Amino acid sequence: MESTTGNDRRGLLAVALAGVLLMGCSSDDEAQQQAGDTSPPPKKAQVMEMTKRDIALDKSYPAMLRSDNEVTVVARVSGTLEERHFEPGQQVEKGESLYTIEPEIYQATVRQREADLQSAQADAELAQTNADRYQRLLKQNSVSVQQRDQALADLKVARASVAQAQAALDSARIDLDYTDVEAPVSGMISLSEVNVGNLVNDGTELATITPLDPLEVRFQLPQEEAFELRRQRQQQGKEAVTAELEIPALPGQTLEGRVEFLGSRVSESTSTVQANAFFDNPGGLFLPGQFVRVKLEGLKRYDVFAVPEIAVTQGLMGPQVYVLSDEGKARTRTVQLGDTAGPWMIIKDGLEAGDRVVVSDPGNISAGAAIDPQPFDGDAEALSDTDGESRKAPPNAEASPDAANQGQQASGA
Repeated sequence: MESTTGNDRRGLLAVALAGVLLMGCSSDDEAQQQAGDTSPPPKKAQVMEMTKRDIALDKSYPAMLRSDNEVTVVARVSGTLEERHFEPGQQVEKGESLYTIEPEIYQATVRQREADLQSAQADAELAQTNADRYQRLLKQNSVSVQQRDQALADLKVARASVAQAQAALDSARIDLDYTDVEAPVSGMISLSEVNVGNLVNDGTELATITPLDPLEVRFQLPQEEAFELRRQRQQQGKEAVTAELEIPALPGQTLEGRVEFLGSRVSESTSTVQANAFFDNPGGLFLPGQFVRVKLEGLKRYDVFAVPEIAVTQGLMGPQVYVLSDEGKARTRTVQLGDTAGPWMIIKDGLEAGDRVVVSDPGNISAGAAIDPQPFDGDAEALSDTDGESRKAPPNAEASPDAANQGQQASGA
């Protein structure tokens, strides 16, 4: 009996020991499982699926305002500048009298040329009479053929003299008209270059007239952008792309205009194409010579991939974006960038249709991180603004200064 009891006790001890070992193993397994569950949860991030779209570009170009019809008024005859009929800086109209240049001399010349014309006409009438008479006498055999031919030749000379006198009279009348200097265009006139009483000659500059409405700008487009603009104008018409004028010196002031000319060749020195646009300038608020920026409205890129600009980061291999894998993890993808279109960035290469690109908060994402994808509403500008505000906010911004001081005191204690 004692032997049996001993054996039973040893059996119970073995069973108890096995139970303790099993419990220890179970605790180790639970601890390992709990340790595995401490991995960070997937990060919420907005994700967009790549499809080709049309993107409106936001392009502006430096330029300078100019007046396309600006003219310099010059004297066309010589003489004393007798009168000035305007005040510098005023608006003059086309055909308005500006100066008077000694008309008496040219009036006398006109009268002389009129007398010369009358004399030539009288000679021509006499020659005509003689020619007619010799023609009749020749039929009666009263004069020779040679005499008749001489009379006809005299008539031709007389007629040429009339034409010459008429031309001289016309020229004299033109010179007389030039003594009254008129405005060739409407616009604002400058200071007079010559004072009244001075002698002027043919070609002397007198003043400058600058039309202020409309105004013109000429600007240079990179050849690729010029190609896209030309193709868009051919497909949709000239009104598809309009122009807006921004003047840095006058913030908030803009003018609406139209692109009239797009060059037909690329500059060899700058690889650009020249264009121009006209802008209505009612009231003459803006002036030629001002530096401006021309912004093209309606310019687009068609059938391209684009992501919010904030989604693009700089990697070791160049620009990159985060693409969501089938396992829901972020993977880097090197891309080739195209134009910037406001808050959007056009991607020329590196993405394919169907790729899921992480578009929010790329600074807190690393390759391999698990992503909880959230739908993207398509508002890239709001996305950029939200990210900018979050980057400006300092860490622990809600902690009060008193709490921070208490924390420092506690740390020191």
